[in-house]
Amino acid sequence: MAEGWIVACLCAEWCGACREYRPVFEAAAVGSAARFAWVDIEEHPDVLGEREVESFPTLLIAHGGDVAFFGPVTPHAAAITALVDRALAGRLGTLADDSIAALAARVAAHVHVGR
Repeated sequence: MAEGWIVACLCAEWCGACREYRPVFEAAAVGSAARFAWVDIEEHPDVLGEREVESFPTLLIAHGGDVAFFGPVTPHAAAITALVDRALAGRLGTLADDSIAALAARVAAHVHVGR
């Protein structure tokens, strides 16, 4: 079941790769049961907290307190679609990192507030 899943792209407007990736990310959201969110970390640094984003674009895929994926992705439609499909099917497992789980909670709160 995909209900409750969040797929967030942590990005920055100044990042050319992020700007090029945005249409790919938005296209992947169409028809997905997951909630997709574009989070500009420069505009919303409180969402990021103490966590650093080392490469752009960085994707976070989470369900409740469980994080299935956190890391940079290649900006290709097939890559994000495959990754999201694997996460929603439960084939990625769960990351055991409290700081990433806390980041996921902040992203979820940000998304539910409506950005």
